[in-house]
Amino acid sequence: MDELNEQRQQRIKKLDQLRQAGVAPYGSRFEVKDRAGQLISLHGEKTKEVLEQERIPCTIAGRVVALRRFGKAGFAVLQDGSDRLQVYLKKDLLSEQAYTVTEQLDLGDWIGVTGILFRTKTNEFTVEVHQLTFLSKALRPLPEKWHGLTDVETRYRQRYVDLIANPQVHQIFAARSRIIAGIRAFLIERGFLEVETPMMHPIPGGAAAKPFVTHHNALGVDLYLRIAPELYLKRLIVGGFPRVFEINRNFRNEGISTIHNPEFTMLEFYVSYADYHDLIRLTEEMIATLARQILGSTVITYQGKEIILTPPWRRWSYHQAICEVNALDPSVLRDRNKALAAAKQLNVPVDPKASLFNIVNEMFEETVEPNLQQPTFITDYPIEISPLARRKDSDPTLTDRFELYIAGREIANAFSELNDPLDQRERFEGQAVQREAGDEEAHLVDEDFLRALEFGMPPTAGEGIGIDRLIMLFTDQASIRDVVLFPQLRPEK
Repeated sequence: MDELNEQRQQRIKKLDQLRQAGVAPYGSRFEVKDRAGQLISLHGEKTKEVLEQERIPCTIAGRVVALRRFGKAGFAVLQDGSDRLQVYLKKDLLSEQAYTVTEQLDLGDWIGVTGILFRTKTNEFTVEVHQLTFLSKALRPLPEKWHGLTDVETRYRQRYVDLIANPQVHQIFAARSRIIAGIRAFLIERGFLEVETPMMHPIPGGAAAKPFVTHHNALGVDLYLRIAPELYLKRLIVGGFPRVFEINRNFRNEGISTIHNPEFTMLEFYVSYADYHDLIRLTEEMIATLARQILGSTVITYQGKEIILTPPWRRWSYHQAICEVNALDPSVLRDRNKALAAAKQLNVPVDPKASLFNIVNEMFEETVEPNLQQPTFITDYPIEISPLARRKDSDPTLTDRFELYIAGREIANAFSELNDPLDQRERFEGQAVQREAGDEEAHLVDEDFLRALEFGMPPTAGEGIGIDRLIMLFTDQASIRDVVLFPQLRPEK
């Protein structure tokens, strides 16, 4: 800490010296005409002789991330968000004030330069600087060995430093932006309307999760940060929009892990006159298209394993998957005592008082999910764990629902929507009983949503895709915190 304070004081002295020399250490507007990445792409392969002949002018700005001085000249490397480019600072080529600036430069400072592209004696592509403008003084030094900042908590807590220190982090978040833009374009091209629904709900719904609670002073009521936009998007289907989607934040008051962040980005979309089979095909097409656009292939590598995103993907029913993975007779999943005994034999931790369906679901999560490395649609979920899904015509104990798993984790959840208001009321009331029994994640009865359904909702299919997990897959990141710019952390000590 003492060393940091000492360096900070030295930089404050340099800031004062800049002011005394008539240089504003926190400058105003600077017209950037070029980007480092663009210059390298257009001219980086040209020979020394060609550059000398063409004398290509450029004006760039960026942060100083490397600095070498010798005599009356020196080299700096500027990082501008697109790439890094070396600049040559020579006293004979600069004004007296500009050269004074070079003497006060520190790593982390921001400058703008105008000059000519050339190659050094060591053949390095460089800008010969003729004009220099100081833009911002950094009072804190870049971290030691800044080019390899590795302390995980510092990286997440001080993402601004992480972005300076680790160029590959820039690439991850640039890819994130392209992926979201690609999803948006894919859906709009297919006739979807992008909408925005409330972030604060009077009744939490649309998923099984514990909400965050806030208070609206003017209305004098408690509200809940949304756990899902589902019930509002389905209200829009009732209102006559046939295809809608939303990309936005959800909030769930749950634990934090490598695949869970309490604030996360979700895509939800709804299609009138469709069922979950239509969404299976749409999901395959969308993710495969994104892979080709972003990565150039539908065969990718995630954490050392090859993942094949080329459609079609495997379809596997929920009960069949549990039985086949664990070599169980289907009757085990219909009898609570047998299921409890099987879970114990498989070392699946379950509450001895848990319901049959919770026991079976624990078996699925513990024994099936980790094995779903290649894209797999798990279908036909029990009605007890699917309170918003339509009953299966061939078996009313099951629903027309799927969850998509890739690399052992859930990526998407979809179903043919329940549009029978009387059936929906019964299920809400059943959920309310579970809530009274202590299940904090069970649904409340949403009377306004039931009223909307009573106006009539056409047959509809809806889906939610976890954007953060999809980006983890596409950027080969093991933790959700590596694809969220500012993840939630414990308060700093």
